[in-house]
Amino acid sequence: MVPAPRAPRKPVTRSHHGHDFVDDYEWLREKTNPEVTAYLEAENAHTEAETAHLDGLRGTVFDEIKSRVQETDLGVPVREGAYWYYSRTAEGKQYGIHCRAPISGPDDWTPPQLSADEPADGEQILLDGNVEAEGHDFFSIGSFDVSPDGRLLAYAVDTEGDERYTLRLRDLDTGENLPDEVTETAPGAVFDATGHYVFYPTVDESWRPDTIWRHEVGSSADDVVVFTETDDRYWIGVGLTRSRQYLVIDIGSKITSETWLLDATDPTGEFRVVWPRREGVEYEVEHAIVAGSDRLLIIHNDGAENFELVDVPADDPRSSTDRQTIIAHRDDVRLESVDAFAGHLVVGYRREALPRFAIVPLGRDGYGAVTEVEFDEPLFAAGASGNPEFAQPTVRFGYTSFVTPSAVYDLDVRNGERRLLKRQNVLGGYDPADYEQSREWATAADGTLIPISLVWRRDAVPTTGPAPVHLYGYGSYEHSIDPGFSVARLSLLDRGVVFAVAHVRGGGELGRRWYEQGKTLTKRNTFTDFVDVASHLIDEGRTTPELMVAEGGSAGGLLMGAVANLAPEKFAGIVAAVPFVDALTSILDPSLPLTVIEWDEWGDPLHDAEVYEYMRGYSPYENVREGVQYPRILAVTSLNDTRVLYVEPAKWTARLRDVGAPVLLKTEMSAGHGGVSGRYESWRERAFEIAWIVDVLGLADPARAS
Repeated sequence: MVPAPRAPRKPVTRSHHGHDFVDDYEWLREKTNPEVTAYLEAENAHTEAETAHLDGLRGTVFDEIKSRVQETDLGVPVREGAYWYYSRTAEGKQYGIHCRAPISGPDDWTPPQLSADEPADGEQILLDGNVEAEGHDFFSIGSFDVSPDGRLLAYAVDTEGDERYTLRLRDLDTGENLPDEVTETAPGAVFDATGHYVFYPTVDESWRPDTIWRHEVGSSADDVVVFTETDDRYWIGVGLTRSRQYLVIDIGSKITSETWLLDATDPTGEFRVVWPRREGVEYEVEHAIVAGSDRLLIIHNDGAENFELVDVPADDPRSSTDRQTIIAHRDDVRLESVDAFAGHLVVGYRREALPRFAIVPLGRDGYGAVTEVEFDEPLFAAGASGNPEFAQPTVRFGYTSFVTPSAVYDLDVRNGERRLLKRQNVLGGYDPADYEQSREWATAADGTLIPISLVWRRDAVPTTGPAPVHLYGYGSYEHSIDPGFSVARLSLLDRGVVFAVAHVRGGGELGRRWYEQGKTLTKRNTFTDFVDVASHLIDEGRTTPELMVAEGGSAGGLLMGAVANLAPEKFAGIVAAVPFVDALTSILDPSLPLTVIEWDEWGDPLHDAEVYEYMRGYSPYENVREGVQYPRILAVTSLNDTRVLYVEPAKWTARLRDVGAPVLLKTEMSAGHGGVSGRYESWRERAFEIAWIVDVLGLADPARAS
């Protein structure tokens, strides 16, 4: 038996706005301190000992996940330039293999039928992630872009998990890397339209992408700073329009954005601003050619809470006379994206808490009617993706639901015909008819209706009476938890567990107002909504507190920490993945990664006493309660996470243990915010968590687990 570690108390006092807080565990922030390493390793040993009885079940769940996956497989080819690009996976290999094959001709828009077991005619391997990852415990690709002539590959890799990428260039004729190499870049490097230059972002000391650089291919000259954003609230990125006519620099805070353009034929020229930034105004820009005229399509929220789409001239985007509203603002529709092609637009939006898209044809007279692409299931997620070619006559889109495995289609915009290109192959005889999904609504204390999505296996859940429930939530950054299929989730559903998503305020499911009602000084709505959803499921007889486990990650981990303090009696267990549970400490320190950027989301407690008091009232670490029976808690983190530092769950765990809470901490010692890399390691990590959930719910049959 490995005893529960007890971190030594080393109190320091934090003083703000006349309030003193004594922090016993801030010393755990000293990442290179051997005492910190020893503590994290002791926690890992304790967690392993406390879950040793689940070793067999973990293996069973891992085998279940693995047995459902087509291990040797390939993606749907995407045409770009003179090639079809796709990736392969091979049985026993952790990472994808990036390939391409030549198109048959300029009118070839039908993806080739490829074999998962044999290379295609003319197939070329561009990058084998398994080869690149050799000798490393962690591997992630942050940039991947091929030059317009198809001869060079720009790619960037992270082998530590800290999201610092090394950018390299590869000659695709020889397969050899060029001498060009740039360290410490951020993701998102792109070639310009000529292929002579690579534009890439770097970060400041707070890990904020703040500078765009221009590198001349093959040159030993110093790279050139193209743009630097000095306001600490803003991120920066670079790209190329689908039309290949403009290089784009996008700059954005949580509430304000700005876009700069450069004629792609002049990559060493000066960028020009589209709309100068105005506090609180967000916009996105897409280049289109409409009735022979260069236009910019702009989705914006200036006087349009849920955004609207307007058309302006590319050479005078601030014109007040030559401006047309294409899609007006609606209270019930959150406009999210527009993609322009030679003959049509694709508009992405959200209505009734579901992501949808529509086609707008382009003709001699301009814009045609907006036609939504419709689907039959009550809950689904659909959206365009993988459409890099401006001239393509088809729209590639993805579709999934809680019961329907992910599928990829091509939609012919000329006749509306859909062609199924690939559906996720779930091995083992999966039948969607065995499962059911539904939408319910819980009523919050203030009368707001909160959507709940549920999915379960029909023959594993009783038609009456309580059932085990796995309740998931996030509720921040206007990020929506949309319907989606999960192979790993089947290991819970097939054991009779109902999976539920609480679409709480702070997310984006019901539009911008839904988000605004769950941020800054209304953030508590996120937490109370989740508790109200749990109460609804209990009151409706769907479950009991003894049969409910909650889960959330990152900002959803903050949600887990908050509800653990608010309503510990509602849950048997809580899984908190890379949890943001020491929120106030982090948001008070502008030297920490991303803190200043986050002030628009959470408020600025450093300079605003009201925000300080508000956050002090919910920050999980500071509100751990004495004399409370906490549910079983599993906290999972990564040592090299740059977004939510390992120290937050480490401190939270130490504080919870002070009050006798049954908490476990599991730290990946060579991973980042996304956890371990490699698909097999990811499956093992999820199998660990699922086995713990099954055990908490009382479903870990010893005979089956062994």
